[in-house]
Amino acid sequence: MGSKNKLKRFKENEAFANVVQPSRAELTAGTFSLKGNWGSKFFKNTQPIALELGCGKGEYTVSFAKKYSGKNFIGVDIKGARFWRGAKTAIEENLKNVGFLRTQIELIDLCFAESEVDEIWITFPDPQIKYKRTKHRLTNATFLDKYRSILKPGGVIHLKTDSEFMHGYTLGLLQGMEEEIEYAHHDVYGSHDMPDEVTTIQTFYEMGYLEEGKKITYLRFKLRSK
Repeated sequence: MGSKNKLKRFKENEAFANVVQPSRAELTAGTFSLKGNWGSKFFKNTQPIALELGCGKGEYTVSFAKKYSGKNFIGVDIKGARFWRGAKTAIEENLKNVGFLRTQIELIDLCFAESEVDEIWITFPDPQIKYKRTKHRLTNATFLDKYRSILKPGGVIHLKTDSEFMHGYTLGLLQGMEEEIEYAHHDVYGSHDMPDEVTTIQTFYEMGYLEEGKKITYLRFKLRSK
């Protein structure tokens, strides 16, 4: 994508009512007004809130919002030029239960209050295989603690990935932490009892992985309350 296109998208994002872009200083100072108020101030309803972390173009976020009108969905990514597409589609299709949050996921616990989130989706994250990159892996123990702090008791986390490494790493970590694993499968399209939301929505990249013959894995788990 050219720099002109990126600048154009950044400009449009600023005008979109469904895009929120807090500064790091605002978050760390604790002055972000939507923290604890996403339902009342942003969505203006009391529906459950689900996050898609590392949402990319927002394909899952928008598709989920269409499919489940009784929930609110927020796509989270630091790359605003990517989720511009999802934000624009949501506006064009008048979807009121969609929002996009531009922030680093390491700051997620500064964006939401304790027990404000009902569900988290992590879709095709970078597995950060190199040892030095472990701290950026979205299911490491540090990130899981951040998710734990914003999820309601009994809140669910979904991990869908083409990386067997990421799947195995997360599964092993959860077992070691004695967390509740509800579902684990190494090939979602080779299973006959897969939850509907796991197979009916596919991103552009996911379709590419499937064409390459890659297996898509899935984990659904809960984190114990602190």
